[in-house]
Amino acid sequence: MSLGGRRVELRLLRDRAHYDVLVQGVLAKARVSVWIATANVKELRVEAPMGTRARARGRYVSLLEVLRGLARSGVELRLLHAGVPSRAFREELARHDELRAGGLAMRRCPRVHLKMIAVDGAALYLGSANLTGAGLGAKGEGRRNFEAGILTDDDVLLDEMQETFDRIWSGRECKGCRLRDVCPSPLDGAGGGAKPSAKAPAKKAAGRGRSRLPRGPRSSKGGA
Repeated sequence: MSLGGRRVELRLLRDRAHYDVLVQGVLAKARVSVWIATANVKELRVEAPMGTRARARGRYVSLLEVLRGLARSGVELRLLHAGVPSRAFREELARHDELRAGGLAMRRCPRVHLKMIAVDGAALYLGSANLTGAGLGAKGEGRRNFEAGILTDDDVLLDEMQETFDRIWSGRECKGCRLRDVCPSPLDGAGGGAKPSAKAPAKKAAGRGRSRLPRGPRSSKGGA
């Protein structure tokens, strides 16, 4: 489609398409970076990776298993969140030494309510889904949330939202925050992320040129 004179890909995701297209089709195939912003963080399950015994047996694994595999491949993982992660998530994270040792960087800002996922500087999700099983996981129909969002490869939106993410992540929004006095750990404070963060990944870094967003299944229940 044409957006402000630019030719971009833009896809509406609804309900189950968040899992099929966004999680399985984009996030799990990251090669450079995954930046996630979410209000809530909960343990969520996904189908085991293709080619594994667990997949052949129809088993499901934690999304953290997928993130561990990405971290081992050198993918930069950032998780920006508002609330305290659920106990189930914390217990699962405790089993992954590589993620806790820096493979998955996590920072908390109570004002974060945006739901955003940027992958490889080439694909951007903006919508309603939190990092929870009912939002992005492999929940059965009739149990998952009603969610809606967009997936795009638009350079302008990617630059704008990655800059927004990075301003929060690096603590550049903390000085003027009127909730600073009640913040559990301001991100511009000692140990809270005062160091300048890396430049937002660009499409060229992913080595893909213009991305082609996965189409995935189209149905009244899965996506549009």
